[in-house]
Amino acid sequence: MYAWNTLFRAGALIAVAVVLSGCGAMKAQNPGGDLSPINGIANESADHLILFGADVVTYFTENRYTQGSPEYRSDYEGVTFHFVSAENKALFDANPTAYLPQYGGYCANGISFGIPWGGNAEDFIVHDGKLYIFGGELSRQAFLLDRDGNLALADKYWEEEIQGNNSFWQRTRRLVIRVPHYQTGDEQAAAVRNNLGSE
Repeated sequence: MYAWNTLFRAGALIAVAVVLSGCGAMKAQNPGGDLSPINGIANESADHLILFGADVVTYFTENRYTQGSPEYRSDYEGVTFHFVSAENKALFDANPTAYLPQYGGYCANGISFGIPWGGNAEDFIVHDGKLYIFGGELSRQAFLLDRDGNLALADKYWEEEIQGNNSFWQRTRRLVIRVPHYQTGDEQAAAVRNNLGSE
């Protein structure tokens, strides 16, 4: 029975991925080049706008999320970035790699399971001079329960499986063939609750 359920789920996810292969989200998240894939969208001014237009510089200069404007825009490696000011744009243009979100701006917690998905721009940490985005506060808290271990896992999956590959195919693959340490959202929520209860 388990084998049939797994096979059915795999077939359904592959069918969804095939249907999505022509949609805008797939194109927006897979620009090609060194930054691909990215947590990106297409809008009227850009085909590959990262993090919904969040200003990646203010995470570092003000330790907060700020929505950028298309008025202050830069393109780097085929990806579009928005900023809140000409000053932030200039900082980025002088050294783009210093401000790039890790894992293409996808949820770092998801990447630790090999799944490039999510990342809402508002939940983040800056650690050791690098920006990590999360899909929500619970995701951030779960990741921080073992920050160093999860960073090692995320780096491994990003380098070995995700970077340079199609985000939708990777996501589909890892939702069907889960990593050994995979945890559901409920399991992660329980781990966070248990940790808060022990403090």
